[in-house]
Amino acid sequence: MSDEPQPKQPPEGWAAPGKPEAGDGGSGEGGNGGQEGKKVKRPKRTGWRRLLPTWRMVLAVFVLGVAVIVGLFFVGYSKVKIPPANALATKQSNVYLYADGTEIARDGTVNRENVSLAQISKDAQHAVLAAEDRDFYTESAIDPKAMLRAGWNTATGKGKQSGSTITQQYVKNYYLAQEQTATRKVKEFFISIKLDREKSKDAILEGYLNTSYFGRNAYGMQAAAKAYYGVDATELTPAQGAYLAALVNAPSEYDIIAHPENKAAAQARWNYVLDGMVTKGWLSQAKRTGMKFPTPKETSGADTGMSGQRGYLVTAIKDYLKDNKIVTSDELEAGGYRITTTLDKAKQDAFVDAVNDKLMAKLDPKERKVDSYVRAGGAAVDPRTGEVLALYGGIDYIKQYTNNATRRDFQVGSTFKPFVFTSAVENDSTTQDNRTITPNTVYDGTNKRPIQGWSGGAYAPENEDYVDYGDINVRTATDKSVNSVYAQMAVDVGPTKVKQTAIALGLPTGTPDLQPYPSIALGTANASVLDMAEAYATLANHGKHGVYTLIGKVTKDGSDVMELPGRKASQVVSRKAADTTTSILRSVVENGTATAAQAADRPAAGKTGTAEEDQAAWFAGYTPDLATVVAVMGQDPETAHHKSLKGVMGLDRINGGGAPTEIWAQFTKTALKGTPVKDFDLEIQSGGEETVSPSSPSSSEDEPTAEETGGGAPSDTGTPGQAQGQTQGQTNGGTTTGGTTGDATGGTTTGGTPTTDGGTTGQTTDGGTTDGGTTDGGTTDGGTTTDGATGDPGNSVGTTAGPQLTGTGWD
Repeated sequence: MSDEPQPKQPPEGWAAPGKPEAGDGGSGEGGNGGQEGKKVKRPKRTGWRRLLPTWRMVLAVFVLGVAVIVGLFFVGYSKVKIPPANALATKQSNVYLYADGTEIARDGTVNRENVSLAQISKDAQHAVLAAEDRDFYTESAIDPKAMLRAGWNTATGKGKQSGSTITQQYVKNYYLAQEQTATRKVKEFFISIKLDREKSKDAILEGYLNTSYFGRNAYGMQAAAKAYYGVDATELTPAQGAYLAALVNAPSEYDIIAHPENKAAAQARWNYVLDGMVTKGWLSQAKRTGMKFPTPKETSGADTGMSGQRGYLVTAIKDYLKDNKIVTSDELEAGGYRITTTLDKAKQDAFVDAVNDKLMAKLDPKERKVDSYVRAGGAAVDPRTGEVLALYGGIDYIKQYTNNATRRDFQVGSTFKPFVFTSAVENDSTTQDNRTITPNTVYDGTNKRPIQGWSGGAYAPENEDYVDYGDINVRTATDKSVNSVYAQMAVDVGPTKVKQTAIALGLPTGTPDLQPYPSIALGTANASVLDMAEAYATLANHGKHGVYTLIGKVTKDGSDVMELPGRKASQVVSRKAADTTTSILRSVVENGTATAAQAADRPAAGKTGTAEEDQAAWFAGYTPDLATVVAVMGQDPETAHHKSLKGVMGLDRINGGGAPTEIWAQFTKTALKGTPVKDFDLEIQSGGEETVSPSSPSSSEDEPTAEETGGGAPSDTGTPGQAQGQTQGQTNGGTTTGGTTGDATGGTTTGGTPTTDGGTTGQTTDGGTTDGGTTDGGTTDGGTTTDGATGDPGNSVGTTAGPQLTGTGWD
């Protein structure tokens, strides 16, 4: 037998005593001593164990890997040099153009003033450190822990973080381009290490504070201090410094003057910075506790190249590009873009002229302080294409920084009511007593009438100036903007359905205070002027909605950047719902609170609105060719608090039927000059036909009535939509179609019985709908009414009989 162990019997081979070899030792009992000197062979690795590396192999690879990494580090360190500064003077401008190619503005002029670290207050320095890198003075140029933490948070969906130190951020700002590439990150890594060895921490912090962007086209802490607070950087307080430090994280979004809707997020970031200062011992808890948020001044816009409307337009364009992911903030900051908008220069100029003529020229802030509170915003949209043709952002971007065309912090008031009616028709809604809601449906317009059918608690809205209207049909209630009627209608339809319809028409899903309560009908939502213009454009386009567009083309280096968002329109509400709404809004212009709109000399539809406490007045209107919304708002220029418009221009109050409608009329007339006059082509809901006699635009008066401007009470001489001696002819039995003062036609009514919503309904004989016609004060073949005495509206419901009187209105 061989001395080698048998392959299939390893235990036996290992256990067997070895045979002595020559010279290995003696024989006998001591013979086994020679086996101790023999080298034992290891068994061969079999099966899956052969695939595993040995520990020697692992150690060798590890040592080799470390050596390679160290080698690459030294090679990279020696190869990468600190480059010359990436001078902003070489940065290209972005060019913004009207649709015809005329230049709006360029934003390439950089607003920056370099200062020494000693010229920046210690509080502002500490605020930036608390916001961006609290361990800056004790850490190295690279913070591996922060990088790993940022990478982990990004990978696990806890939020995108850079993990960069201030040194790295300064290198990116000052030496390198902004593109996010592996090569740039490698260069940033090595340059940061070298810079940390060659420059002091103070020098690096100084450079960082002079190159960071703070919004408002302000580069560096000095420019930011001037832009937001009108002071030098050395005068910045802890509160101001903390706000500017918060801006570094999101310069555009956290500017609460340009974006009031983001104030909560900005304040949260501000608190984070202050708490960090306390943690590091840079601010006492006592001072922190009593600190108030330092609202920046809106009159400190720094970019003089953006004066007039230019700054507002550029701001809106940038927001649109970023919101629609066409171009990012960093890409815009790098410059070089040529951006052609949909804005029409002639219409833009016409908007400015209209606001100046009908509003600004009538203000005297020296005589009346309230006149200094006035702000104006406007937007015009092509209903067919969704293109924004004009925007009015304010009197001057440098004087009033907030864009009044896009801000979302003022209530829209009664301009929201048409959305309630549209929703009613779209959903085939009925009243509490199961009557289909049409323009001719009668509601109880009593002031502070409790809303029925709402389980969310008692609600009894007030009418404008506390007027009781009694029984009133929807068309007339729209003319007069009766709150009690529309709050009840919102409940009849369902507040959630009303909200859904408003969003479908064009209001953003996240519109502030767009809540499904009865009060939604009264316009408690805070939509922007541009939002409302988009929604009204949908009504003008027969219920077809296309998201508004502000951009026609974006190019860089002669090539299109990317495909722009599609403009395809979709039918979001039925044509019947949109057109029937248009029919009642025509009545508002012809007979209601917006008669001043007749000065446009075009068939028009629209709705006035007034926000709570008279803090804003609106008019939203359209022709078949153009949808335009105008708002006049009240805001204190010093505190930015909303203010009442009572007393503006020396008037008791300024309502939507006044300056906003007058501005709309002048703008619309000028904007459409030279184009064919078009009438509305409407498909009306069954039972909702107009019965008013349209008044000629030339019959409108220059000044609104007392009621349209909020003074006095409704006239006793007649009620809009119901002349003296006329009855409301549509009853539960049929529709009347004629009658003048004296007798009415259309079946015999027999009084009325109370309804569940506080109104009354008449009853009709079995004759149903009659074919009466109009007589000269006598009766017709359709029968006679029994409750149609002169001046007595009777108890029948539905459309009015005979021509309507031009009524006084409430907005």
